[in-house]
Amino acid sequence: MWPFKRKTAAETRSSGSGFTAEIMAARESYISGRRGIAELTATAQGAVTLWEGGLGLADVSGTDLLDRRSLALCARSLALRGEALFLIRDAGLVPCSDWDLRTRDGRPTAYRVSVSEAGGGRSETALSAEVLHFRIGCDVAAPYYGTAPLKRAQLTAGLLNAVETALAEVFETAPLASMIVPFPEAPQTDLEAMARGFRGNRGKVLIRESVNVAAAGGPAPMQDWKPHDLSPDLSKAMTRETLAAARDGINMAFGILPGLTAPATTGPMVREAQRHLAQWVLQPIATGIAEEATDKLGSAVTLDVMRPLQAFDAGGRARAITAIVGALAQAKEAGVDPAMALKLVDWQE
Repeated sequence: MWPFKRKTAAETRSSGSGFTAEIMAARESYISGRRGIAELTATAQGAVTLWEGGLGLADVSGTDLLDRRSLALCARSLALRGEALFLIRDAGLVPCSDWDLRTRDGRPTAYRVSVSEAGGGRSETALSAEVLHFRIGCDVAAPYYGTAPLKRAQLTAGLLNAVETALAEVFETAPLASMIVPFPEAPQTDLEAMARGFRGNRGKVLIRESVNVAAAGGPAPMQDWKPHDLSPDLSKAMTRETLAAARDGINMAFGILPGLTAPATTGPMVREAQRHLAQWVLQPIATGIAEEATDKLGSAVTLDVMRPLQAFDAGGRARAITAIVGALAQAKEAGVDPAMALKLVDWQE
């Protein structure tokens, strides 16, 4: 019946860079950690880069699925979001941008994941055995969710973001290097000519008359020209100290010793900071990744970060092996079982 049509026209929808793809990109950027508190600062990105490089170089044994690219993606997701999820497929691991899960006894049993594609994402359902779910900073109230280092240090991250935002606004809007020069009463045209005379004269000597004149209401103060600087004094706000403290707090949240970024740092301090990052932060994460992979892949998987990063004292190891060889030789000469001697000092391997 009029005005309705008997045959419905085919509905056309956009694809590729259409509305759906834009929503997916916005959702992905939100999930990846962009909450506006220091994720995009140089300090946080430098720490994330160290995590990516450390886990990307890890020695993997027991599986071929954990390649360098997957480990680097895992490190970045763990640093910015606190968890990373991959689908186990024959061709390799498929990174997931978003997911929802179902748990029983605090353990995930099923996932509904979203995989990013060039023309728009796709969603599918997978059991927990088909998924590698890595997470750090879990809370007892929600052990199936991870928390990012910046999420656990919101006060420090917010302080860093506030200081950097304030400094950016100051350098954008403040009258830096502007000065006021007193001048006796004169017509506006003379003042404009005087201002044009000062403009652009770099390296020249500008000679002007004194302000020792008398105007209406009495004589002017007996003083010469003394310019007044309009640049704000940021040293009183302690922005440098606050920025340094916030930066050190962010580095400590990522497990990086503040001495690594100190201006007066030395080579031994750099090596000690690298050993601390590899031994106390990256190696426990690598052990958790290996445990999850061993549980899901069915074979014993190990990850070693210390050896490829050379995060150990080479001189100390050389002295240690010299002492060990000497001790074993002395034990053999004295008739003592070397294995028993090693067990006495809790030396297993």
